[in-house]
Amino acid sequence: MKTYTSTPATIKRRLYVVNAESAVLGRLASQVAHILRGQQHPMFTPHMDTGDFVIVVNAAAIRLTADKARKKIYYRHSGYPGGLHRQSAESLLATRPEETVRRAVKGMLPHNRLGRVMLRKLKVYAGAEHPHGAQQPEALDLHLRRLES
Repeated sequence: MKTYTSTPATIKRRLYVVNAESAVLGRLASQVAHILRGQQHPMFTPHMDTGDFVIVVNAAAIRLTADKARKKIYYRHSGYPGGLHRQSAESLLATRPEETVRRAVKGMLPHNRLGRVMLRKLKVYAGAEHPHGAQQPEALDLHLRRLES
């Protein structure tokens, strides 16, 4: 029996909307990365982009467990000497909640060209509104454990 390999003609992409309100960041990110890679499909091929598009709404209402909001630090570097910038998860969530979700998902995708292609299929919005209504996305409930505030 031969090994099945997907081709671009056999890939059927879907568009999903995920509500991140009061969901735990890591649990949400791992499920979204799973969908972006296409691992839920029987036609999954590791060296190809077989995944679906994902829209994450209400990113501003996401939760971090334990004391991660204060202790987790995000780093970026300008490329110049002394250009290291640090920002806590709490301040990043307050200023740019979309970036918090995007970085969490990015860390769970392959760290190569294929991962960058997969990350382009992720759209994150801080509020409940998104401009992709014309594409008729399907609502997706990931059965995430939600934290009560």
